[in-house]
Amino acid sequence: MRLFLSSYRFGAHPDLLLNLVGEAGPVAVIANAADAWEVGRDSAVVSDVAPLRRMGFDARELDLREFVGDPGSLRAELARQAMVWVRGGNTFVLRAQFARSGADVVLPELLRSDSLVYAGYSAGACVMSPSLRGLERLDDPAEVGPACGVPVIWEGLGLVDHAIVPHFRSPGYGAEESALIEEVAEHYRLAGTPYRALSDDDAIVIDERS
Repeated sequence: MRLFLSSYRFGAHPDLLLNLVGEAGPVAVIANAADAWEVGRDSAVVSDVAPLRRMGFDARELDLREFVGDPGSLRAELARQAMVWVRGGNTFVLRAQFARSGADVVLPELLRSDSLVYAGYSAGACVMSPSLRGLERLDDPAEVGPACGVPVIWEGLGLVDHAIVPHFRSPGYGAEESALIEEVAEHYRLAGTPYRALSDDDAIVIDERS
């Protein structure tokens, strides 16, 4: 299993991602964490596809909404990828779209067989935790219903054994948002929940190849 989990895109470690993937190949860009956005979703996709292409990847969007109820087709599409790149947005919306498409089953199976690399940042990293509880301080679970038409799912995929707090003590965030991020980290600390606080330079790299 190969995972690259960051707070913001490549962080300060694009070389670690390239080493994890090896040769640049096809990449499925999943932007469904932005499905609740009224404006800006298309530009968000472009903002992730463009830097991946500059690194030599054949990056194209894979919209999980096109695979709702059809995990077999999703599996076939993902099996052709060298990497899946999962951008930030609302973690709860992303988790719901994973469930609707079957990505929450298909991706762990492909990752455990080392068929592709998973790279995710912000929501794309947080969704890999055992539980999403605590993140409601940062992302609004109420967006799930209108965007996805299903109840909120509080369980993450559990491919890492700790919670992730993104954008921790990073420049470029307002005082209110920075305070909320600190609050999430403090919540986990007081609850005794294992967690990793990531600045926008940080990345968690897991490489379980023998």
